[in-house]
Amino acid sequence: MNQIAIDVGNTRTKYAIFKEAKLIVTDELQDAASLLKLIANYSIKEAIISSVRFLPDQEINPLSGLQKVIWLTAATPVPVTNKYGTPRTLGMDRLAAVVGASYLFAGQDVLVIDAGTCITFDFIDRKQVYYGGSISPGLTMKFKAMHTFTGKLPLVEQAEASVAPLIGRNTIECLKSGVFNGTLAEVDGIIAEYKKQYPDLTTVMCGGDAPFFENNLKARIFAEPNLVLMGLIHILNYNV
Repeated sequence: MNQIAIDVGNTRTKYAIFKEAKLIVTDELQDAASLLKLIANYSIKEAIISSVRFLPDQEINPLSGLQKVIWLTAATPVPVTNKYGTPRTLGMDRLAAVVGASYLFAGQDVLVIDAGTCITFDFIDRKQVYYGGSISPGLTMKFKAMHTFTGKLPLVEQAEASVAPLIGRNTIECLKSGVFNGTLAEVDGIIAEYKKQYPDLTTVMCGGDAPFFENNLKARIFAEPNLVLMGLIHILNYNV
């Protein structure tokens, strides 16, 4: 049976189609028409959706004819123990990511880092107990914040994250140094603090900016761009 997992983020929507829990295709989802075409072409029967924003009815109407559709919420049963203090305010993409990590790295303490609009850090222990973590501004958000909340700092158009010189020689270079080098130091530092408490820690990263961190962090990490989608499909199968 073919299933589809849909992750609606702040800036883009991704999907993955699975057959017998094996990923066969993934891409960005453009609109309702493309979703309808996917459902027909792959004979999709079941779906799960995680969204961090409101979705108009016209965007999701193509799902109405499926055998089973799960909207991931705080009330959805999941195959991990969730000890987050305010589950109703927890981003469902964060929950899906730790579920995905618990399957990929079963029996391990795992730090999940999602580098997107925000950078989220989430910890799940080797007994599959999820506790929470932290949330920090992402790269683009930092550039926009400095431009928005100051009088003269320009907006850096972040076409692609890249290593910046430590000592900026002009304002643009200084902004890039602060954001890129500062965020690398932040992420490396947080990983190091976790490893003090969990020496055998495994770190896995996903999100749109993950390639930048994968190439430039000092810490050893695993990159899995489809972690949220993999977690979603495990949650779907846990509920069928």
